[in-house]
Amino acid sequence: MRSTLFVSDLHLDPDRPAILAAFERLLRGPAREADALYILGDLFEYWIGDDDPAPHLEPVFHALADLARAGVPVCFTHGNRDFLVGEGFARRCGCRLLDTETVIDLYGTPVLLMHGDSLCTDDHEYMAFRDMVRDPQWQAAFLARPLAERHAEAEAMRARSRHSTRRKPADITDVHPGAVEAALRRNGVRILIHGHTHRPALHDLTLDGAPARRIVLPDWYETGGLLRATPEGMALETWPVE
Repeated sequence: MRSTLFVSDLHLDPDRPAILAAFERLLRGPAREADALYILGDLFEYWIGDDDPAPHLEPVFHALADLARAGVPVCFTHGNRDFLVGEGFARRCGCRLLDTETVIDLYGTPVLLMHGDSLCTDDHEYMAFRDMVRDPQWQAAFLARPLAERHAEAEAMRARSRHSTRRKPADITDVHPGAVEAALRRNGVRILIHGHTHRPALHDLTLDGAPARRIVLPDWYETGGLLRATPEGMALETWPVE
């Protein structure tokens, strides 16, 4: 059966080797039979630039490149942890970088793909941070620093993010319904697939009097997960971590 796979929020990190191995198994297993694989952000716990050799990630880099060479399109959307992924990474792994908002034809239905962080408009602190790190001048200055400094700053930002998230109400860190509706209207679609919130679900909505749907992808902390889309429909699936 034809299928397209969507994943997000793997947060690959050397401290979690089981997650690295689980994703590699997916790439060398079911993904080989897919029509395409879409990675909707936060593939890594953090990414400090394409010049970082990241040796602990070599098995995943090779598996992604092998998948692409096997003829399966691999597409990547930036997340809030890996916004510095660039064309060097894309060439290394054989993937295509997508825009922040990308509409695809999914078996005859237009579908909007996003990471999802830009929809959390009630989290003003995060939105200000997002604007800062997405600024080309900030990125150029950061990438000009030595690798060791960038690693240290990324670790510090990760610690600050964890502390900040813990003290925020749950509704602040979720998407804003108005932002979701605006994104759907802006792109002329009625289906949105995103990650970021770590709250996997299929939400049925009503938009301008007609049915719509928002699908939230699972994270890869306790176990793996993905969305499998076929010509017949969509379903969230778990992927075991051994």
